[in-house]
Amino acid sequence: MSTVPSRPGTARQAYLLPLLAALVLLSLALAIFLGVVDLDPSDTLSALLGHGSPEARAIILDIRLPRILTGMLAGIHFALAGLLLQSITRNPLADPSLMGVSQGAMLAVSAFLVFSVYIHDTGSTTLQELPVHWLPLVGTAGGLAAGGFIYLIAFRRDLGPLRITLCGIAVGAVLHAIGIGLMAGWGSGRLEVLLEWFAGSLYARGWQHALFLAPFTVAGLAILPVIRRPLELLRFDATVARSFGLSYRTQFSVVLLIACALAASAVGVVGPVVFVGLIVPHMARFLAGRHTPLVLPLTIALGAITMTLADLAGRLAGGAEEIPIGVVTAICGVPLLVALLRKTP
Repeated sequence: MSTVPSRPGTARQAYLLPLLAALVLLSLALAIFLGVVDLDPSDTLSALLGHGSPEARAIILDIRLPRILTGMLAGIHFALAGLLLQSITRNPLADPSLMGVSQGAMLAVSAFLVFSVYIHDTGSTTLQELPVHWLPLVGTAGGLAAGGFIYLIAFRRDLGPLRITLCGIAVGAVLHAIGIGLMAGWGSGRLEVLLEWFAGSLYARGWQHALFLAPFTVAGLAILPVIRRPLELLRFDATVARSFGLSYRTQFSVVLLIACALAASAVGVVGPVVFVGLIVPHMARFLAGRHTPLVLPLTIALGAITMTLADLAGRLAGGAEEIPIGVVTAICGVPLLVALLRKTP
């Protein structure tokens, strides 16, 4: 009996998801066991099990673990938002900053930190006494407002990929300029906090930040199977998509809303981390090859891995004065993007 030969690369693609799942666990383990403070592996393991010294439990359970989980969730958000935006705009360079989401969050956070002194009147500019616990909510609201504003502008005439991309670039540039103006004019007393957030950082991120992101993550992942087919059709021209029975405008709006919510929540928590939303989807497509159903799960896994390893590199390389994760992704992102472009036909 003759057997049907498998297509080239099929066996390799079948191992991708288990391999990346193992890499996610490996990156999580490395980030937990390695850090500025050297802990014995047995102490780290005991702390994870709820035992060990009080110092080890505080470092692992109160500092490293929530920071790592926050970074993983934010990485998933950035990566998925980039994939969704690249698909519906048919622009391989689309990411949250292209739609003005990052700039809207930046402006909201800038205005909040600059003018909150008139509300709280603390007379202090230290990080602990600033109302920083409001930053995730403020940044998320600002990002969603910017995305909604851009959508309304494009919606008035023609909700086409080119129009919405140009609107995003223009509005994002204006929002960025206003945010920089606020920093230059009134933000000198809080410049250190603003710059740390603008650079993209997981410093001092705790369980409250992971819990803030978790509902967005769960909702986004739950709706992905529903929008999977519409997402594939949105890559085509509107006329072609409608010929397959797709309600183009409605589905475009739904996917755009999901992308903006994921991106805005991530920016609100960790700041505008660059290149993750741009590069991770390209990495996922490159690894998936012709197996397009693998792109979504690969994007999720690679987003978590990228943020975890980038944060670990910043912690280890910077020591006590850690390197912000946004700086690490920017430094590593450029050569990686060039390498992907050279290998992509």
